[in-house]
Amino acid sequence: MDAKDQPQAKVTRSIVFVTGEAAPYAKSGGLGDVCGSLPIALAARGHRVMVVMPRYLNGSSDKNYAKALYTAKHIKIPCFGGSHEVTFFHEYRDNVDWVFVDHPSYHRPGSLYGDNFGAFGDNQFRYTLLCYAACEAPLILELGGYIYGQNCMFVVNDWHASLVPVLLAAKYRPYGVYRDSRSTLVIHNLAHQGVEPASTYPDLGLPPEWYGALEWVFPEWARRHALDKGEAVNFLKGAVVTADRIVTVSQGYSWEVTTAEGGQGLNELLSSRKSVLNGIVNGIDINDWNPTTDKCLPHHYSVDDLSGKAKCKAELQKELGLPVREDVPLIGFIGRLDYQKGIDLIKMAIPELMREDVQFVSSYSFS
Repeated sequence: MDAKDQPQAKVTRSIVFVTGEAAPYAKSGGLGDVCGSLPIALAARGHRVMVVMPRYLNGSSDKNYAKALYTAKHIKIPCFGGSHEVTFFHEYRDNVDWVFVDHPSYHRPGSLYGDNFGAFGDNQFRYTLLCYAACEAPLILELGGYIYGQNCMFVVNDWHASLVPVLLAAKYRPYGVYRDSRSTLVIHNLAHQGVEPASTYPDLGLPPEWYGALEWVFPEWARRHALDKGEAVNFLKGAVVTADRIVTVSQGYSWEVTTAEGGQGLNELLSSRKSVLNGIVNGIDINDWNPTTDKCLPHHYSVDDLSGKAKCKAELQKELGLPVREDVPLIGFIGRLDYQKGIDLIKMAIPELMREDVQFVSSYSFS
């Protein structure tokens, strides 16, 4: 659907997405897909949309930011025992302001959140910087001759952006700033919550009286030893407490996060906020994922002509060294080797499944 064919919103708003990733700049999964396409769809409806994310420079994705220009704007963020300077880069694309927060902690080899040795030990610091910068960007960046200002809707995605609603409540509204703004927490994956030791709370630069918003206590069975009190700070919990609304990526997930099995320890808190908790089904970018035009496909196809799909299947069989057969089902799995993705179900089904005349292909990652 072209932008001109999009239905226009009755009331247009200034919307600020805050995220750890957005395609095509940086992506590790579905979060990157959503934050790379939903802002464009909202802009097509007439909203003014900004996306704020880190400017990752890891040696392999540097070219993704080639069109982002230095804004000459910089701020100093008081946290982690010092004053840390970040700068802003900007690209205007598809009617969206893409704003990239630049700091040396985003310039290192590896993936977005870690490397072969595991998650980066300073991720709490890296995404604290992102959240502070995202709160300042609408106030100081003049983009296209326009400053977003204080009347914004912040859309904060997963734990990386979850400090934003806390900052709005604790450090801005008491001084009359962002008084009319609102925030929506979008939970893509509740399993990752940004949990660190309670001793790190002073590093966040928040007033002492706001500790309770992020306070988290692990149950006894989850503690490491008898002297461990289980005290921690939890970024995502802070957003659950302070955000004006909470959205999950499907209606089913909005129910699941309120259950003991799927709530990852936050089920009771999320249940207490049911009045502002909704599920909205994730969509897809119908331009990027259109098999009639997809540049990554060797052959195109549509609902009216599936012949190209059979040719794609044959190309895949050939590339992977499988017998090129039209009559055999080719089953594929693409995802992380993670319990959440149902890998346990595949493991159980594979022995019986492979007794049949089928081909199975798996493309996976560990992070």
